[in-house]
Amino acid sequence: MSNPTAAMLVIGDEILSGRTRDSNMYYLAGQLSEIGVDLKEVRVVGDESDTIVAAVKALSAAYEYVFTSGGIGPTHDDITADCIAAAFDQHIDVRDDARAILAEHYAKSGTELNTARLRMARIPDGATLIDNPVSAAPGFKLENVHVMAGVPSVFQAMVASVIPSLTGGAALISKTLRIDRGEGDIAGPLGALAAAFPKLSMGSYPFQKDGKYGANIVIRGTDEGQIDDALSQLGAAFT
Repeated sequence: MSNPTAAMLVIGDEILSGRTRDSNMYYLAGQLSEIGVDLKEVRVVGDESDTIVAAVKALSAAYEYVFTSGGIGPTHDDITADCIAAAFDQHIDVRDDARAILAEHYAKSGTELNTARLRMARIPDGATLIDNPVSAAPGFKLENVHVMAGVPSVFQAMVASVIPSLTGGAALISKTLRIDRGEGDIAGPLGALAAAFPKLSMGSYPFQKDGKYGANIVIRGTDEGQIDDALSQLGAAFT
């Protein structure tokens, strides 16, 4: 049986402009691999409502799980929650459960729960909240879409809250073999090996060191025996 599939939607003009480097995709991919959920697609979109809505609809229909990051803060350009609501034709407003979480959090620090901060309590009808132990403002899940913050520390905490609720499959195993030959020499044997092991994923990552060429061959799959067999055959081809 195949593993469940997932996609990620990274939202924010700051990502596309190069002002912010996204690390959330790397983190999410690692966490999903450990529980046997295959991350199949990642899209990056700007703060444009129509684009976000269209992407959410497409990804939600194509994959079993969807994860978003970014755009759920207190400023005017944080429009993700509204776009998720629009994608699923749900009403959205400040919800009592989310307001209570924020009220308790800000009361502890003596900070005013003003109109801007209340934007983070706007949750679509029918959504369930995602816990945020770092800064309190919750994410949420609607249908198969998990909506989370873009700040890496908060995103990671939310992922930790979500992971136990996911149904995974076989964990992805990854092993690497270094070959000190150019890719032109490696390509033929590697292609034949890939054809012989269709259930494994094989990638070649070239490098140059001290004027010599080589490549790290990474083989991934869920059957460790097959991976070891493939690595052994590949190594034998270059000894």
